[in-house]
Amino acid sequence: MKSKLFIFLIAAFLLQVPVAFSQQIIAPEKVWSAEKAHEWYAKQPWLVGSDYIPANAINQLEMWQAETFDPKRIDKELGWAEGLGMNTARVYLHSLAYKADPAGFKSRMDQFLKIADKHKIRPVLVFFDDCWNKIPAIGKQPAKKPGVHNSGWMQDPGDPAYKEQSNYAALEVYVKDVLRTFSKDKRILLWDLYNEPGNSGKLGTTMPLLAKVVSWAREVNPEQPLTMGLWSWGENFAELNRFQLMNSDVVSYHCYDDPGRHLRTIELLKLHGKPLICTEYMARTRNSTFINTLPMLKKENVAAINWGFVDGKTNTKYAWDTPLPDGSEPKLWFHDIFNADGTPYKKEETDLIRKLTQEKLVSKE
Repeated sequence: MKSKLFIFLIAAFLLQVPVAFSQQIIAPEKVWSAEKAHEWYAKQPWLVGSDYIPANAINQLEMWQAETFDPKRIDKELGWAEGLGMNTARVYLHSLAYKADPAGFKSRMDQFLKIADKHKIRPVLVFFDDCWNKIPAIGKQPAKKPGVHNSGWMQDPGDPAYKEQSNYAALEVYVKDVLRTFSKDKRILLWDLYNEPGNSGKLGTTMPLLAKVVSWAREVNPEQPLTMGLWSWGENFAELNRFQLMNSDVVSYHCYDDPGRHLRTIELLKLHGKPLICTEYMARTRNSTFINTLPMLKKENVAAINWGFVDGKTNTKYAWDTPLPDGSEPKLWFHDIFNADGTPYKKEETDLIRKLTQEKLVSKE
């Protein structure tokens, strides 16, 4: 009974759109209807993958800059993903990598897409991000800090850059150029416009840039769906959550809760009437695991993209708030599936992923 009341109250909180807020919906005629979204989703296999960055990159810039872009490593690692039956991956871009070399950046994107396509993986591409270090810079990236989760990950466009309107013109060029170049590219599954807007204490101050990004994307109107993942249910995120929901073609979200709470989140978001893409889950020490959550996501026909693929410079086997400065092995990995040499961290997990991706989806919505 309490669960049903919780769902009702949160649904009312999220799904009611006041008149003042409705004026912030960008080009509503271009947002996909529920019918169009479900038609698109019905054509997809059950979507399974990881948030992906190669083991030898500490952040998005090290992945995409010409000097450190490593197609051989990417090819090897995406081969491991293909071996599990994964068919998507969530991959972060970075505006500074584009700004430094627009043509080269897009060429490397195309190279990445060729590699992904070779392995039957259609990625979700992420434009902006409010998480972790505030001031990204082109060039040599920092070394990882032993035992510290994502010690070198960079926000995009950064802080205070995200709120300085003088930056918006260059960011508009970046978004529109990338989208126009790849707007009809069948190798791309969808576009995630902004990761965790309002994180790092920014709250509603991210809204002006977020609204601009959505407006720029809708002007291009790519064939692939657009989304922005919900990630916090706090009262301070009410406006952001509503905006993200109303301007997403398909609903994406993050959930690192145990399966019971995760299922309640799914039940809530299904009330919005569109397909669900879970773009972050799986934190073992929070009781969000492949063993207890992935079967539930398949049963609910929710796309399942976990954080972390291979142990590397990002150090995401360490928990967010539990650093081990001596760099010793954590008792239980927080994220990640593979060791850097391609051996699985837990064979029972890779066996389960492979089993579930090979089994036919019984029913689709």
